[in-house]
Amino acid sequence: MTRKRVGTSLDSAVVDVWKREVGALSTRNFAHRFAASKDLVLRLDILLKLEKHQGCVNTVSFNADGDVLVSGSDDKRIILWDWETGHVKLSFHSGHHNNVLQAKFMPYNEDRSIVTCAADGQVRHAQILERGEVETKLLAKHQGRTQKLSIEPGSPHIFYTCGEDGMVQRIDLRTRTAVELFTCHPIQRQSFMPTIYLNAIAIDPRNPNFFAVGGSDQFARLFDIRKCKVEGSTDFGHPVDFFCPPHLVDDEDVGITGVAFSEQSELLVSYSEEFIYLFSRDMGLGPDPPSTSQVFHDSDAGNMSPDNHSVASLSDIDANTKASPEAYKGHRNCETVKGVSFFGPNSEYIMSGSDCGRIFLWKKKGGELIRVMEADKHVVNCIESHPHHTVLASSGIESDIKIWIPKAIDRFALPTNIQKDRVDRVLSFIPHQFGFFPPLGVYDDDDSDVDDDDYVTDDEDDEVETDKQEEEDDGEEHNKDFDDEEEEDASECEEIDHDMDSADS
Repeated sequence: MTRKRVGTSLDSAVVDVWKREVGALSTRNFAHRFAASKDLVLRLDILLKLEKHQGCVNTVSFNADGDVLVSGSDDKRIILWDWETGHVKLSFHSGHHNNVLQAKFMPYNEDRSIVTCAADGQVRHAQILERGEVETKLLAKHQGRTQKLSIEPGSPHIFYTCGEDGMVQRIDLRTRTAVELFTCHPIQRQSFMPTIYLNAIAIDPRNPNFFAVGGSDQFARLFDIRKCKVEGSTDFGHPVDFFCPPHLVDDEDVGITGVAFSEQSELLVSYSEEFIYLFSRDMGLGPDPPSTSQVFHDSDAGNMSPDNHSVASLSDIDANTKASPEAYKGHRNCETVKGVSFFGPNSEYIMSGSDCGRIFLWKKKGGELIRVMEADKHVVNCIESHPHHTVLASSGIESDIKIWIPKAIDRFALPTNIQKDRVDRVLSFIPHQFGFFPPLGVYDDDDSDVDDDDYVTDDEDDEVETDKQEEEDDGEEHNKDFDDEEEEDASECEEIDHDMDSADS
């Protein structure tokens, strides 16, 4: 059966080539079909490594033409790359006082306008002047890390930011003003949380009025900018829809690290300690998400009564349960804030990094895992696809950026026993001191140029001084604690693997 499918695929490719040559298939349509070919995905291999940063690379992004890559790092520098040759076109200090978490080109500005956000809470604009000179200016500020920004599709001036203070801001470069849209609060039954620490924001490319955010609880929230009241209003903005897998609606132990929209306006959500889910617009829970646990528990106990019902009716719960999102499983997302994204001209694939240092790629339709790629010695956090071609850029805890193109002669196969190998890799690098949602103010907020890198790399060993005698005295206790942590994480990994094998999400 496998050979027959491969043959059919090859026959179809040959026919497409013939159609292109005789003019029956446009070059653009041919490129789109070919770029989404599974055969190309299975031949992705490292073209080169871009090595100039001195710390973890937290963000990579292509320009609109796809010939320049911008990156930002714990070293607080921004680098523009000619990624095909590996040469640095421009390198400059971002102006931030802490780790750069995201950097993007603003469109229609000849690649001279770059916006950045960082762990110091600042949002900055870098303007590339003549002769390579760079001017950076402060645009806005969050309390705690400013995790992500999202550019309004087609706009050279407007973008949005979100941070650990739960605030969403809309910034216009023409006026250099930041409008505080709202602060994201938990739903009423989880009011013990003052705000939602936001890790991700994305704008719908088909309708820029809508944008989604995700953070330290289980709900991805969809907002309509037309309904966000700001001027002198006490309404901090209410989502027009909530998205969450039915089995996680009452789970307060998970959080969201990444959100993305497809070209079809589907919403992709990556959960910490869980899987990745794809929602169509009709899978939303509405503006007031129901609680399902009490309904199900009371039903099992046999004492269902009107007083015990949750916010939603049973019919609403059943409807939401039937509309289950597609799940993508196999990776591990526990130790860092990872993004998630689509791949292919029509969003045919899903891709994510993992704590085991690999890139995972799934077919969007059906959730089949088709490729696992070795990409980092520790953790892969960022994967960015080229805007036009089958090219990827990835980065993580290592200080380099890897460029992937379909150059392998033979197609790669999935590794055997992925789950066991994944657990072994994760246990070899477990930065327990770093969590997803640290308290606000964990990073220095002054103007001193202090490097608060999340991870200590090999190049930074000489920067860390310890008292040798104290280290020896505490060595035995430290080893015992680490052994306990190792057993705890091994148990957690086994539990996740069991869920993958037995739970149909």
